[in-house]
Amino acid sequence: FSFNQPNLSSTATWNRNAITFANQSIVGEWPASIFINTNNTIYTINQDENKILIWNENNLNFTYIPLNDFLSSLSLFVTSNGDIYFDNEHMSNSTVQRWDSKTHTFESVMNINSSCYGLFIDINDDLYCSLGDNHQVVKRNLKSSSMTSIRVAGTGYEGSNPNELKSPIGIFVDMNLNLFVADRGNHRIQLCLYGEENAITVAGQRSYKLTIILNGPSGITLDANNYLFIVDTWLSRVVGEGPYGFRCLFGCYEHVSQSNQLKEPVAMSFDSFGNMFVVDPDNDRIQKFSIENSCGKWI
Repeated sequence: FSFNQPNLSSTATWNRNAITFANQSIVGEWPASIFINTNNTIYTINQDENKILIWNENNLNFTYIPLNDFLSSLSLFVTSNGDIYFDNEHMSNSTVQRWDSKTHTFESVMNINSSCYGLFIDINDDLYCSLGDNHQVVKRNLKSSSMTSIRVAGTGYEGSNPNELKSPIGIFVDMNLNLFVADRGNHRIQLCLYGEENAITVAGQRSYKLTIILNGPSGITLDANNYLFIVDTWLSRVVGEGPYGFRCLFGCYEHVSQSNQLKEPVAMSFDSFGNMFVVDPDNDRIQKFSIENSCGKWI
């Protein structure tokens, strides 16, 4: 994988007072995405200025790639060779685009009919797109000549049955090709085992085990131990899983704009050290929560 899945201790703790890594002057209004690769290069999209921002975690001087005529890019994914995938919503011809790191050119790689609210590329070079407006997740293999996708989760109609989704957002595919979906409209995280039509609810409403109440989850990732970390948007917080269940990590109290608060966050990503970067769009910023030690208690 090109992204970070840190091997976190079950007693890991983070500083609940974040540092604002990038504010509105850098990321513009309502940033929506973030990706951090294993070299700790950080990527996000400034929708106001229509460009991809790129910088190293330890260097605030960013570079950028202009997106020219591409519109409404809400998600991105970066591969190990530096190719950048992002969605391009257009009224008549929405696509997923690839920026080639060698040629510095753009190429359409998937035809879609609405915005991708989440993008992911698995170990088999399958490109996944979460079509929140169409209540489904689709994929296509990047080695194929066809840009047509197939549905892998959801029916295309909103619903709460095991085979249905309602406004899915973030997605994550593990090493076994199992698909996790932040099923925002149903306030749950769905696990779609490879080859299975019906999903298992692993967090939130109607989960098969006692977990945690969720309200509009959007972002999702797994650490090296396959524990879930969830951006719980409408409760303005980030929650994490461990051997003793779930706990609230950040934004656990009031939902405003202080350093220990978030306001309807939408996405997150780890760096290689286990620091957590959270996209806080209503505050027009990206917040960095620094990992402190492994001596705390999982409460």
